[in-house]
Amino acid sequence: MRFPLPEIGDFVWCRFPYQGMHQPGPKPRPVLVIDIGELRGEPAVEVVYGTSQKVERLFPGEFAITPDDGSAFVESGLSYATKFDTGRSLFLPFDDFWFAVPPGAPFGPSPKIGLLHPSLVRRVQAASAEAKRAGR
Repeated sequence: MRFPLPEIGDFVWCRFPYQGMHQPGPKPRPVLVIDIGELRGEPAVEVVYGTSQKVERLFPGEFAITPDDGSAFVESGLSYATKFDTGRSLFLPFDDFWFAVPPGAPFGPSPKIGLLHPSLVRRVQAASAEAKRAGR
């Protein structure tokens, strides 16, 4: 199945693989789209790993989005406080092998769950710079 291509800054539902795996992970999770391109002539996106586990503990290269972020949290489409690891990103084909329509399909037949609020862009940039300094 082909999905409408997301935009940079969209949060999408992805079966991000566990480290070392070259196949989709067992469950979809929110990821942040940071680049759009092609792999072998097919649409692809670079995404940053997200998790709702241990959100209160951030390492270099990580940033969190929580309900305390108010409207920015609401626009993200996240259900729970979530941290994203900018040092852990992958370029994946944008297809139904890697991506899924989230529960409730807030954007129709698309993996999109929300978008990055402009107030959070600096947070992402700072985390990305930290990841680079840390060699991640």
